[in-house]
Amino acid sequence: MLTATVRRGTALGTAALLSLLVTPAHAAPRASDPTAASAAALPQPDLAGLREVLRTAQRQGAPGAMARIDDAGTARWATVGVADRATGRPLADTDRFRVGSITKTFSAVVLLQLADEGRLRLDTPVNSYLPHLLPDDRITVRHVLSHRSGLYDYTNDMFAASVAGFEAVRTKVFTYRQLVALSLRHPRTGGPGAAYSYSNTNFVVAGLLIEKLTGHSVGTEYQNRIIKPLKLDDTFYVHPGTRIPGRYTHGYLTPDRDGDPLVDSTEQTVSWAQSAGAVISGTRDLNTFYSALLRGRLTSAARLTEMKRWVRVNSTQGYGLGLRRRDLSCGVSVYGHTGTVQGYYSYAFTSKDGRRTLTALATTSNNGTVLNTMLGTLESAFCGVRERTGPTGVRGASVERHEDVAPGIALY
Repeated sequence: MLTATVRRGTALGTAALLSLLVTPAHAAPRASDPTAASAAALPQPDLAGLREVLRTAQRQGAPGAMARIDDAGTARWATVGVADRATGRPLADTDRFRVGSITKTFSAVVLLQLADEGRLRLDTPVNSYLPHLLPDDRITVRHVLSHRSGLYDYTNDMFAASVAGFEAVRTKVFTYRQLVALSLRHPRTGGPGAAYSYSNTNFVVAGLLIEKLTGHSVGTEYQNRIIKPLKLDDTFYVHPGTRIPGRYTHGYLTPDRDGDPLVDSTEQTVSWAQSAGAVISGTRDLNTFYSALLRGRLTSAARLTEMKRWVRVNSTQGYGLGLRRRDLSCGVSVYGHTGTVQGYYSYAFTSKDGRRTLTALATTSNNGTVLNTMLGTLESAFCGVRERTGPTGVRGASVERHEDVAPGIALY
C-alpha cells in the first residue's frame, strides 16, 4: 500500500489528504561541500520507484518494509507487508522500531553539545576524562567519534554466528566497561588516527564519556538534549528493558542456515550496544532529528562543521563524527546514518539543507540482499526517476558488504 500526505487541498487518487503540520526550523549554516545540492534543486521523489524498492525487499525476505519522505512540509510514505507475522497486522508508518546504529548520531550530538559548553575537547585523549580506560593515551575523542581509534569491534566475536550469538545476549545486561574489555582482548586494528575502521566499541566509549561528563545516564541526556526539545514522541532509550513502548513493528532475524525459520528478535535488552545502538524511534521522528541537525538546531555551526569533516570510507561514502555522508548516483550527497540491530535494517538521511529527509526500514537483518536493496530508497527519494539496474536497483550504486553489527564479517 502506498500512502502519501501532500499540501492542503491537493488530491491524491480519489482522496484529498491533508498536509502534515511541521514546526519551522532554523536554516543550517553554509558548509563547503560542492557535491551536495539543496532540496529546492532536487528532482521530485520517485514514489513508484520507492514502493518497488520496498516490495523487492519484501520478496527477498523482509516481512515488512516502509519509507517516509519529509520534504519542506510535505510528507509522503509507503508501507508493504506485515508488522507481526503471528497476527498478520499490516505494517504502518506509525510503528516504532529499533534504529540500531542511528543511535550513534544521538551520542555524537550529546558530546558535541558538551564541546559547545566547554566541557569536552575533541582532540583531548579519552584517558584524560576516563583514566586508564584505553591502552593508548593518544586516542582522542575525535578518533573515537570518527572510527579512527583502532579499537577492535567486539561484535565481530559476539555475532559471528548471528542467531546463536543473539540468543546468548538477548536478555543479558552488560556494563560499558565489560564491553570495552571484550574489545581489548584483541590487538588494535590500527594506531590512533589510522584509517577509518567501523567499530561499535568507539560508541560504547562515547557512552562512558557522556555519563562521566554529565553525571547522568545516556538515556537522560538523550531525553533532555534531543528528545524533549524536538518533541520526538516516538523516540525512547529503553535499557535494560526488553519491550518497545506503544505501537511497534516486530523485527525478524534471518537464520544462519537456509531453510531455518525467521527468528522474532523484537524483545531484547540491546545491552550489547547501548549508546552504540539501543534507541527506539519512528520514521517521522528520525526525519525530524536529522533535519534539525543539518539545519543547525542541535549544535553550534562550528560543531556541525566538525561533524562534517569527512574521513574516506570508500568511493561513495565519508564518515564524520557519528555522521555518514553518502554520494548518490545523481551527484547529490546526503547525510545521516544506517542502522542495523537484530531484525531491523534502517536508513535515515537528509539533504545538505535538511529540507528533504528519508527514513526507510526493512524488518529483517542478516540478509545482505535486502540491505543492498534498501539502499535504493535513497536514490528514489533524492534522485527521482533514474535508470534501474544491478543489485541496488540503480546503475553505478555501491554495494554494501558489511553491517553496522559485526562489521568485520562480510555478508557476501
